[in-house]
Amino acid sequence: MKRRAIVTGLAVSAGAGLAAGRGAGQERIRSLRVGIVTGNPITSPFWVAFLARLRELGLVQGENLQIEFVDLVAPGRTLEQKIADMLRAQPQVVVASGGEIVLETTIAATKTVPIVMIAVDFDPLARGYVASLARPTSNVTGLFLQPNELSLKRLQLLREVVPNLTRAAVFYDRLSINQWESVRENQARVGVELVGVELRDPPYDYERALAQIPATHRGMLLLMTTPVFFRDRVPLAAMLLRHGIPSVFTFRGWADEGGLMSYGPSIGGMWRRAAEYVERLARGARPAELPIEQPTGYEMVINLRTARALGLDIPLTLLARADEVIE
Repeated sequence: MKRRAIVTGLAVSAGAGLAAGRGAGQERIRSLRVGIVTGNPITSPFWVAFLARLRELGLVQGENLQIEFVDLVAPGRTLEQKIADMLRAQPQVVVASGGEIVLETTIAATKTVPIVMIAVDFDPLARGYVASLARPTSNVTGLFLQPNELSLKRLQLLREVVPNLTRAAVFYDRLSINQWESVRENQARVGVELVGVELRDPPYDYERALAQIPATHRGMLLLMTTPVFFRDRVPLAAMLLRHGIPSVFTFRGWADEGGLMSYGPSIGGMWRRAAEYVERLARGARPAELPIEQPTGYEMVINLRTARALGLDIPLTLLARADEVIE
């Protein structure tokens, strides 16, 4: 049930907007090779949105677009080795999506190939990867989501669902450890005592991680923003429902697959925007000419079926604020 139109806008941080789309009279790009470094398969909904936007811009996979795909979660070779293999194919643009280690390793591998980052768990300016959001001075541009404050917002939303909540657990991994540290430092602002459990060595053993949570903190689970959790959203949401634990994550795919709530930017909107960066760079723009953007619109999705299964009554005030309620 739709509550209101979902806002999916992106705002340029301290700079002019990125002109999107192919202008009148522009020739079709004859050939483009794009490297993608990610923790989720190419069939994920956001990569589907990315490729769909490229098609709209005249770049069609198998015709004038070739993708060199690097799955950072796949076992075997190290991330450094995988990226080195991808760069040997000589992509004109590289898209680095996911945790800080993805961008850090990609930058270490090339200082010349333009990089479109989709940073979802760190601030690239604060971490020194770019000198300015309005005018990047390296070979990096793109988009970033600063999730630390959003994590606290999600925790506040959980408190609205369970007003007497005073303790909760957090799942995080090495890609989202900065988020966990920030939330842990600011937990007093929300009035919830948190205990964190780090997931290591994919594929993650979620049952084992759940067993590490003290019984006193199993009333609610906050999931940090990480590609592996999103990739595992179906079995992870099913496990938490089976154990009767309400949960919240960043992207709406979580609520779609049985998680209680999601709150964050439109994931499809971010990846479609990244496709526009790729197209501009392919036409000769320099990263310094494309300001780095952050999402300005966020969507809250509530799975009412899951709430009923968990025996939770979602406040009407929260339902009224939701962008979509799954019934």
